[in-house]
Amino acid sequence: MLPPEFPRVDIMRIASLALAILCLPGLALAAAAPKVDQAPAVKAVVDCRKITDSTQRLACFDAAVANLDDAQAKGDVVTMDRAQRQSLRKETFGFALPSLAIFDKGASKEEVSNLTLKVTRVSHDAQGHWLITLEGDQLWRQTDSEVLARDPRPGSTALIQKGALGSFTMKLDGQPTIKVHRDQ
Repeated sequence: MLPPEFPRVDIMRIASLALAILCLPGLALAAAAPKVDQAPAVKAVVDCRKITDSTQRLACFDAAVANLDDAQAKGDVVTMDRAQRQSLRKETFGFALPSLAIFDKGASKEEVSNLTLKVTRVSHDAQGHWLITLEGDQLWRQTDSEVLARDPRPGSTALIQKGALGSFTMKLDGQPTIKVHRDQ
């Protein structure tokens, strides 16, 4: 029970303000994610479809594809298929780089929120936290003090999941989760 000097209206205002402040980091991250437009060389190919005359449309396609091929050869345009994006997503999982969100296009929510890899090396840091190296030389450091019933070992299966506010958890061989941070 609140003392009478705490009017209910003021508590509601404070609660609303606190909620708004807690939501700001999420809004800032959403605003920070850049909108990705088509590269000009790709847009030129797509725009050729608008031409109704067959001869002109073919000439447009020929010129636009030649420009696209040249831009790709120079490194001005990079094309990736789904398998290449999945591989890159796997390599960069755990890094907080909003500009990498372009590689999430077409992926399911589950694909971008968790990753399962094999453990290749394990050790401890000076504080006794686990240092776990996964396939692709991903180095993850335990950030909590949870104790695992069984020590992880090379060959163990690690399931890493995105948590709230940019945090990550790891489940090793089905054990309870530990909090982790990607170091490399």
